[in-house]
Amino acid sequence: MDLDQLADFKTTPEINEKLLSFGIAKSFKEGEIILNENAYINAIPIVISGSIRVMRPDEDGREILLYYIKAGESCIMSFLGGIHHDTSKVKAIAEEDTEILFIPIDKVSLLIREHPQWLDYIFKLYHKRFEELLEVVNAVAFKKMDERILNFIQKKCELSNTKTLSITHETLSAELGTARVVVSRLLKQMEDEGLVKLGRNKITLI
Repeated sequence: MDLDQLADFKTTPEINEKLLSFGIAKSFKEGEIILNENAYINAIPIVISGSIRVMRPDEDGREILLYYIKAGESCIMSFLGGIHHDTSKVKAIAEEDTEILFIPIDKVSLLIREHPQWLDYIFKLYHKRFEELLEVVNAVAFKKMDERILNFIQKKCELSNTKTLSITHETLSAELGTARVVVSRLLKQMEDEGLVKLGRNKITLI
């Protein structure tokens, strides 16, 4: 196991070595729940390989996608919740087969005190997540649903480095927080406009 991806956030070899010594590695299958809403956070995750999607559920059980966590990244919600001994406000699910290094909260605090670069890593993640959350707010408040669907498909394809997305209309509607019939109607409209090609549980960007 290595933490080469953390180079993008300019951590040091010393920090990476400590992360490996402190951390507990776990593997999750695609679709497996990593963290549930209202669960206490005892460790923060750093994605070694694969990716995680972070969802925000509402009181009626509906969910909306907030952001993805890629290799070399962590969840700022876990940082904040863990450090303040709070419960999770989000749900984290393995987007694909994913390997995660869990760093105990007490070790996270130790790294903050001893290594300024680790705090810089956290701030950079916070900045990135904040921008992504602003995009979600902007999309929900100002964009039409067809634009949101197309943006969602593009991000998913970019994450998987493919032009074809394997997903059901029901799953797509759940992650966007809307009705399946709305998604199906708009996808058919987008196909007629030559933006996508629809197959059985598949959507291909054109």
